[in-house]
Amino acid sequence: MAETAGALRTLAHNVRTARARAGLSLDELGRRAQVSKGALVGLEKAQGNPNFATLVRLADTLGVSVSALLEGPAEDRVRVVAADAVAPLWTGERGGEARLMLTTSGPAPVEVWRWRLEPDEEYPSHPHQAGVVETVSVTAGRMILVVDGTEHAVEAGQTATFGGDAPHAYRGAGTGTCHLVMTVHLPPGPAAS
Repeated sequence: MAETAGALRTLAHNVRTARARAGLSLDELGRRAQVSKGALVGLEKAQGNPNFATLVRLADTLGVSVSALLEGPAEDRVRVVAADAVAPLWTGERGGEARLMLTTSGPAPVEVWRWRLEPDEEYPSHPHQAGVVETVSVTAGRMILVVDGTEHAVEAGQTATFGGDAPHAYRGAGTGTCHLVMTVHLPPGPAAS
């Protein structure tokens, strides 16, 4: 329980800081991110439990990575993250999950995700801000990547890349579990209106 309270305090601090840096009021951030002002007030007071989609919309609007909203300051020059040390940010109805492993620092950060999708399990993603590029590398199994309504089969050993500003979805395919590594390449600087 203390771990959850600490994570909420870190999230609250990081959202307030990013909002101030972007020069956005609560009303304006809420409008741009499509999040109610009440939810934002609660979030900035370390209350509530924002879902994954809300975190992605806030990060996109603020021009930061999702992990920049969730993480405290970096502690070491080299950071090694074990998959079981990171809680899933998305859990599917069939047991699939997505874990944000880390985000690189710098003016154009890259998020590194580990995904597991069960057959016919799908995660639909809203379009991200302009300039976001996603890459999916399937390490085991098979998936269907849907970008702007068009399906693309991606097999173990294959990698696909696409502009994340289009509607997209990831769906497990075949008969076995699909494992993949996804990177999200964020454009430099804060998001424009």
